Amino acid sequence: MSTQADVIFVDDDKDVRDTTIESLLLAGHEVTAFAKAERALERLSRDFRGVIVSDIRMPGMDGIQFLQAIQEIDEALPVILVTGHGDVPLAVAAMQKGAFDFLEKPFSNQALRERVARALQFRKLRLENRELHGTLHGSGDAIDRMLVGSSAAMQQARERIRMLAATDLDVLLTGETGTGKDLVARLLHDMSARAGQPFVAINLAVLPEENIEHLLFGHEADAFPGASRARFGKLEHARGGTLYLDEVGSLSPALQTKLLRLVDTRMFERVGSNEPIDLNARIITSTNRSLTALAQAGAFRTDLMYRFAVATVELPALRDHAEDVPILFQHLLRLTAARHGMDDYRRPSADYLGTLAKREWPGNVRELRNLAELYLVGIEKPDDDEGVSPQRDSLHARMEAAERDAIVDTLIRHRGNLKASYEELGISRKTLYEKMIRHKLNRVDFTDEAE
Repeated sequence: MSTQADVIFVDDDKDVRDTTIESLLLAGHEVTAFAKAERALERLSRDFRGVIVSDIRMPGMDGIQFLQAIQEIDEALPVILVTGHGDVPLAVAAMQKGAFDFLEKPFSNQALRERVARALQFRKLRLENRELHGTLHGSGDAIDRMLVGSSAAMQQARERIRMLAATDLDVLLTGETGTGKDLVARLLHDMSARAGQPFVAINLAVLPEENIEHLLFGHEADAFPGASRARFGKLEHARGGTLYLDEVGSLSPALQTKLLRLVDTRMFERVGSNEPIDLNARIITSTNRSLTALAQAGAFRTDLMYRFAVATVELPALRDHAEDVPILFQHLLRLTAARHGMDDYRRPSADYLGTLAKREWPGNVRELRNLAELYLVGIEKPDDDEGVSPQRDSLHARMEAAERDAIVDTLIRHRGNLKASYEELGISRKTLYEKMIRHKLNRVDFTDEAE
């Protein structure tokens, strides 16, 4: 779990807490204070982007124990310890064990602010290096990077996918066309113990009915007229890895029967052979149709449906988490620009992003991705969108829109950093908060955390 604060302050003395909070707030920091170190630990994670300032002498968990617990979370988290005159040797020893710095009581506001500023710069550099290493070497959580959105629906989907990726359970993916089922199937494989083994995706809806059995199971030489030599089927290429069957709702009754045995036994035979072949693969299936409805209509075997659906993941339609559209569109723009080698491109305005969030998106994320392509090459122009009216009903409405546009552009440029944003806008922290609430803006939507 991450927190929006850039300073966490811990001291059991309420007067000290109040005074220190005021000093740091005046310096432009976001501060969260605790009386007990145990409570502060609950707010810390490897993703925390700030600094911790803590007293050494406290009841319960003291500052040295707190430091050790923090280092178990992330050794690169900067900790500044506050000490009385008699505890200076203890603080020096703590620095040798990994504390970033220490302050001796009584300390000046200037001394506190200088140390916090240095610690924040240190943290920023360490995180940038870590993120760069992750980009170059593929580390980090691909689920968070690839499935973008801060809505409750997307958070729940990511958590379920993450849990299932750590298992070898068969999974049925459901959702409308374009919701990302193919991407999720690949993530389930890439983050599983089978990641180094084959991933074989088969779109059952496009395989020709007359050849589908041969294509899936393979065949022996002379198994049918024209079969001059034996061929591996697609299933055989998936041995030891993950078999992804897309659009299982299109399966014929005969093929459903054959797949039922495959799912049950993980064994199959090539056409023209009685020799069983061990598949030894995880099976992931997907459909944009209701298998329950198909089963009730007699078009799909109920026993096969339950075997496919050992675990299920339902991917939400884009219209059901429309609040994610602005940040998702910007994410798709960055991916598209990187693919085309475009470092500089026209950023979408707040009005345009707001208009996108109001669309129905029947093609879901796939349709939004197509729009990002058109936007990037200049075919899709914001002014061409019929949902954007060049005229406002009143001067007040135009001024409100201009203000929201300026705030959104600033937050995007600073990736949600509130301090940098309100300083550039020339307003106070409190004023920026009030305007963000009025314009229904969420800081997380402009940060990398949302990705």
